[in-house]
Amino acid sequence: MNKRTRDVEHYFSENPRSKSKPGLVQTFFRGRPFEFLTSSSMFSKNRIDLGTRLLVECMTLPEKGCILDIGCGYGPIGIAAATFRPEVHVVMVDVNHRAAWFAKQNVERNCVVNAEVRVGDLYEPVQDLAFDCILSNPPVSAGMETVKAMIGEAPKHMAEKGVIQMVVRSKVAGKRFLDFFMEAFGNVNVLARESGYRVLISGKN
Repeated sequence: MNKRTRDVEHYFSENPRSKSKPGLVQTFFRGRPFEFLTSSSMFSKNRIDLGTRLLVECMTLPEKGCILDIGCGYGPIGIAAATFRPEVHVVMVDVNHRAAWFAKQNVERNCVVNAEVRVGDLYEPVQDLAFDCILSNPPVSAGMETVKAMIGEAPKHMAEKGVIQMVVRSKVAGKRFLDFFMEAFGNVNVLARESGYRVLISGKN
């Protein structure tokens, strides 16, 4: 098991041992209805968290190509992106097997045909692809090592002129996120600010 994903009972565990307790979250993104099956041992299982909502509402998406939702959880970001851009292929990745299973159910539940879910740690499941856009509400609770790897390894998995967009709570390691983006890309901008969150965007030159 990767040292970033030790067998702790958390939403970034590979194989949660707690009994699954399913739930249902219903919401609107950009005026469109969505619903998501959720479960215990998943991030924000009772509602769409403010960071995810901000990212979905402001994210800039390509008209064609491939999008990656890394650390997808039960799938709201990737499913929304696939819904808004039906001509784009969306890949959703999570290390948590339970979360990935629910993300697959939610792809079907929301009638999305241009998305797939893969299981694995960070970019390991998508070595065969290059992405025009990477999206994430990163697992800060997994540690800054994980977040730094998520940002630092991103350029190797991006197409020419690709972008990465990531939401961060401004008071929780916001400055460190900026440093990680500058180190990896040499550029970073704030795409949106709201409710103590920021969406950061960097482009591959």
